[in-house]
Amino acid sequence: MTQTLDILERLISFDTVSANSNLEMIAYIEDYLITRGFEVHVVPDDTGQKAGIFASFGPEGAGVLLSGHTDVVPVTGQEWTRDPFQLTTDGKRLYGRGTTDMKGYLASMLAVADRASKTTLSEPLKLVFSYDEEVGCIGMRDMIADLDRCMSRPRACIVGEPTQMQVAVGHKGKAGLRAVCHGQAGHSALAPRFVNALHLAAGFVTELRLMQDELASTGARDPAYDIAYSTVHVGKIIGGQALNIVPDRAEVTFEYRHLVADRPEDLRARMELAAARASAPFKAVFTGARIEIEGYMAYPGLNVEANAPVVTWAQGLAQTNTTTKVAFGTEAGYLHALGIPTIVCGPGSMEGQGHKPDEYIPYEQLVACDLMMDRVLGNLSQ
Repeated sequence: MTQTLDILERLISFDTVSANSNLEMIAYIEDYLITRGFEVHVVPDDTGQKAGIFASFGPEGAGVLLSGHTDVVPVTGQEWTRDPFQLTTDGKRLYGRGTTDMKGYLASMLAVADRASKTTLSEPLKLVFSYDEEVGCIGMRDMIADLDRCMSRPRACIVGEPTQMQVAVGHKGKAGLRAVCHGQAGHSALAPRFVNALHLAAGFVTELRLMQDELASTGARDPAYDIAYSTVHVGKIIGGQALNIVPDRAEVTFEYRHLVADRPEDLRARMELAAARASAPFKAVFTGARIEIEGYMAYPGLNVEANAPVVTWAQGLAQTNTTTKVAFGTEAGYLHALGIPTIVCGPGSMEGQGHKPDEYIPYEQLVACDLMMDRVLGNLSQ
């Protein structure tokens, strides 16, 4: 644990909020792994301001992949009582931005990498460090094209998002979308003669609420989730320039989080029909009245059968007999879709500590993660 804590202290000191570059932290991880004999591939993004890493150590073969992201959510606007980018402790808890989500797991990954470098392995240990997970799993989406160039496919993968060290076998997929509503500009004294884009937006939001009601009452269900059905959520509406001008443009930013049983293409088709219904009454006044929907981010869900071999294997490593499904999204869906059996298991609680001021990870959770890593190493050394 001493080594894990030392590494965690270093990782917390990097301000890797998603809006910032992560290159300084990536350089630290690259040097750490190369020094220990790992084969390391740095994969930059298109801007040159972000990068991820694929790394492996040991003989040729499938092996096991450990996966985590380097970015964290912002601290701006939150009331911290401690420096968020300095690791502090009260003896039972370790405080700092990212301790739970998910630099605690990254520290455990790097600590076991050091132990692996001093061990004779029968299979390779493989690691991936991604970027921009917190803004829609963008880094993994872009990095997976390089996976086969950088390493052979592993036989199993553990994504270390915080699950309180329970084996998570599922989460919903997500898409972020924007509905652009087109109306007519005009003087507000003559408002009834024009199509107000905000009225189009209001009608579309009403249609989305009706769609949510239908999903809740008659849609697919999975009781393993706290909210057992697919959800639709409106996060932002913008439009208008001045009170005396009829707005000709408005935007509705919204999302859906879907069960595997609800196909994204079907949900999108229903939303297109909703947009058509919302704009239809206005076309008599302005034939150009319309709502155009564009998607700007998406990631796949995860659904692993509870009796799959990877689940039994992971339960042995985490010392648990149960499984769970999590409300939040992860990068596991991308990896599992490649044919890599993938589960989610990591220290900390997303609900309890993730994304909050004075974020912390309980000391015993990090101990449990290190013990799981020891079992991974033993599994690779047999």
